[in-house]
Amino acid sequence: MTSGPPSVPLEDLDERSREIFRRIVENYLGTGEASGSRNLARGLSKPLSPASVRNVMSDLEHMGLLYSPHTSAGRLPTETGLRLFVDGLLEVGDLTREEREQIDIQVKASGSEKSSAQLLTEASQMLSGLSRGAGVVLAHKTDVPLRHVEFVQIEPTKALVVLVSDDGSVENRIISLPAGLPPSALIEASNYLNSVIRNRTIAEVQNELERQKSENKAELDRLTEKVVAAGIAVWGGKEGDADTLIVRGRSNLLQDVGHAEDLDRIRLLFDDLENKSELIRLLELAEGGEGVRIFIGSETKLFSLSGSSLIVSPYRDSEQRILGVLGVIGPTRLNYARVIPMVDYTARLVSRLLP
Repeated sequence: MTSGPPSVPLEDLDERSREIFRRIVENYLGTGEASGSRNLARGLSKPLSPASVRNVMSDLEHMGLLYSPHTSAGRLPTETGLRLFVDGLLEVGDLTREEREQIDIQVKASGSEKSSAQLLTEASQMLSGLSRGAGVVLAHKTDVPLRHVEFVQIEPTKALVVLVSDDGSVENRIISLPAGLPPSALIEASNYLNSVIRNRTIAEVQNELERQKSENKAELDRLTEKVVAAGIAVWGGKEGDADTLIVRGRSNLLQDVGHAEDLDRIRLLFDDLENKSELIRLLELAEGGEGVRIFIGSETKLFSLSGSSLIVSPYRDSEQRILGVLGVIGPTRLNYARVIPMVDYTARLVSRLLP
């Protein structure tokens, strides 16, 4: 499990401070409420007066780990405090047998008879339901091997490019044709590309076309070569254009909204989820580490206003190439101990089911 930037060293807290800090965070994650000194003093392993507890809480606040939402309203963890808790005090267990079976049933059922895109959609929906957050999946289409391509002329200067992937998905794009292109050139372009594809990904096909061009192996006339280049370039696109972003379960984020500021935060999070380019950029960053990655609040530009958390893990193909990432987005008081193993298990399961 990898995380964000380092926070206050755990070694700076003595045993008493750790216990009080841990109880405050656990109460926040469980209820969303602030913790007061009187209630904390009653539950400590070693007796301590409310006044002494307040002194410890004041020290923790001075370290930037806690804050008081209102005067005399108890304390809540800051994002720095949550990071320290997740990195050093969180006890991550394993999924129960029932949870594993539930994930297996939902994901495997979709994978047995549906396309990869449908499998990933089902995984996103399942993560949303189990976590009460929003399930999110980023899939790189350029990583899906291709099966067949065909050019169909629809106007004198326009053609429809039909691309069939190995997972059974079909996509259509329109390209412009060079003036004076004979009808036979589209057939020649289709035949040539189909001979090159041979279960390659789009990126691999582009590399192969460039290699053949540099070695003068492509036996195509100038106009047909332009059609081939246009047919592949329309899928390469700009960065992020070839990615599929799936977000399910936004309505779950409206549960347990108890205050006006909570609703404002959710509205901001909805805006974040609509900012697809930023979300894709963040998810691509998550591919850089092994295993589960956790982003908390303003550690990322995307969630700096909504104060949300993202827990994600990459999934891979049979050759261990990263195909994308999947995970959960929710408020900073996500049940990290439960969601982390859930995301990890789902990513591993999806990796086994994908070709």
